[in-house]
Amino acid sequence: MPELPEVEALKDFLTEHVVGHEIVRVLPVAVSVLKTYDPPVTAVEGHEVTAVRRYGKFLDLGTDAGLHLVTHLARAGWLHWKDRLPDGPPKPGRGPLALRVALETGEGFDLTEAGTQKRLAVYVVHDPRQVPGVARLGPDPLAADFDESRLAGLLTGERRQLKGALRDQSLLAGVGNAYSDEILHAARMSPFKLAASLTPPEIHTLYEALRTTLTEAVERSRGLAAGRLKAEKKSGLRVHGRTGEACPVCGDTIREVSFSDSSLQYCPTCQTGGKPLADRRMSRLLK
Repeated sequence: MPELPEVEALKDFLTEHVVGHEIVRVLPVAVSVLKTYDPPVTAVEGHEVTAVRRYGKFLDLGTDAGLHLVTHLARAGWLHWKDRLPDGPPKPGRGPLALRVALETGEGFDLTEAGTQKRLAVYVVHDPRQVPGVARLGPDPLAADFDESRLAGLLTGERRQLKGALRDQSLLAGVGNAYSDEILHAARMSPFKLAASLTPPEIHTLYEALRTTLTEAVERSRGLAAGRLKAEKKSGLRVHGRTGEACPVCGDTIREVSFSDSSLQYCPTCQTGGKPLADRRMSRLLK
């Protein structure tokens, strides 16, 4: 799933390539991708893109008509830039193509989604806050005003485990499964540690790990073409997706805990005092 660093990089890429250009066609291929119908998606056609913004994991293309084309790539979605779009409209079918946006230059991009679970979402709204997922977002962890005291306030009374708390978009915007693993590894904390139990020194450590991990990931992705972001994300991960490999910090074997529809990875030596975590909690951790 694209998370804050990848969506930030896509925002920068689209800012360079679409701002100042006119959207001439928006062509939905999969009906399931459209989550709003009034205004219709065609309402942005004939209008210039004036700004691209990121809200958590959401991308927002603002237009001179006061309308916003807002996208959430979900777990298996992606954006593919085309220097030259194919001639003719795309044909509906069983392929991954969900929606195409064409510019007056002949350039544009496709939104695709792999797999059978179709969660990629596109909205056309007058205000991004009309999108329910945007309206419920917590603070952005890379915002200039997000300081250590802000994080401490969010975790006060938070009875969930750290892994679940970090992934909750209403608590903290933009962190998903992969970067929550990376942040907790950098902080040397168990994913099962209760958020409310953190001491002030531990909150300081978690804050530094959160900001550093995300900032470094954003810097690695900066300036990359959209097609290279997935590979860059994977290459920069230390523990997530690396079950059975050696921890780059201590050399211990990276372990995994599986849930109903996802998994987490961690290093026992770095994070849990050398003790493997019981793989029996199923999806309760991520609720």
